[in-house]
Amino acid sequence: MEEKVIALFKQKGAMKAGEVAAELGVDKKEVDKVIKELVKAGKVESPKRCFYDVVK
Repeated sequence: MEEKVIALFKQKGAMKAGEVAAELGVDKKEVDKVIKELVKAGKVESPKRCFYDVVK
C-alpha cells in the first residue's frame, strides 16, 4: 500500500488523503494510517494543510 501511495504522489503531485483513497479505491482511514507512517519515516511531507506529497 505504501508503494501505491508514493507512486500516486509522484504521478499526480500533492493530494488530500480522501483523493488518494478515491484514486486507489480504498478506505480513507487506511490511507490516513499509511500517510502517517510515511510522514514519520520522512518519505512524505505536507506542503500545505491537509495536502501530502513525496519529499523532494
